[in-house]
Amino acid sequence: MRSEAAIMGTNINVELWHEDEECGEEAAVAVIEEMHRIDHLMSTYKPESELSRINRDAAISPVAAGHELVGLIQDALALSELTEGAFDITYASVGYMYDYRQRRRPDVAEIDEKLPAVDYRHVVVDPQAGTISFKATGVRIDLGGIAKGYAVEQGVEILRARGVQHAIVTAGGDSRILGDRRGRPWVVGVRDPRNRGKIVARIPLVDEAISTSGDYERYFEEDGVRYHHIINPSTGKSAGAVRSVTIVGPEATRTDGLSTSVFVLGVHAGMELVNRLPDVEAVIVDKDGQLFYSSGFETGT
Repeated sequence: MRSEAAIMGTNINVELWHEDEECGEEAAVAVIEEMHRIDHLMSTYKPESELSRINRDAAISPVAAGHELVGLIQDALALSELTEGAFDITYASVGYMYDYRQRRRPDVAEIDEKLPAVDYRHVVVDPQAGTISFKATGVRIDLGGIAKGYAVEQGVEILRARGVQHAIVTAGGDSRILGDRRGRPWVVGVRDPRNRGKIVARIPLVDEAISTSGDYERYFEEDGVRYHHIINPSTGKSAGAVRSVTIVGPEATRTDGLSTSVFVLGVHAGMELVNRLPDVEAVIVDKDGQLFYSSGFETGT
């Protein structure tokens, strides 16, 4: 049974098996509804969202936020600490000036003006009070590097609670697999970043998450330079060391954030990070199209 929708700026797909067709359909609908709920909560494109309210007011005074959003922002800040700032939700302080459909990018002066606001340490979370505040003006946050992973993880939790044992929930480059494919592993392909119809690696998975960050989804090219949506927080410009990063691990919120982080870090520092982490593996396609595998993939473990 399959269901799909366009939510969170991407394609949402749910594929599952259930002995009762009606129950299966209801489960798929529940996942789609959950995606809409998360989008309404965390979208920067919806002025009424909780995240938009934080971006408007948190530099003025602490903004009350629900437990769910507070928790995800805490997770994002912890990932920033782990990656020494390679993952940084305040990248949006510069990132909002890019418009890939309109082929708009900020110039050097605009980046220099806004870049001081890019620093995850500007974000203050008070979990007891349930508030978010910013230490500096001009700070904006965007959860695009972690929210889709969180959403597919939540979708699988809904399916599991409804008795589904075999499913895959996908939001763009993020997928969470529940169980196996009825006795066989799910096989997820890693696409060639420069050839949509070509697969550069196939990864068999059972009850795991997989996330890919690539420079080919939202981008434009100008004078031979590719401007895309994965921003290096230290420069305010599109990260350029690799073409795509695929991360496999047990939980999709983490794989989503790590795929963005490793993309920014590049092959050497990115693989060093991955190889330090338990239960996480990576496939990287570098800027020249060469493939690199983390130690677990290399040894077949």
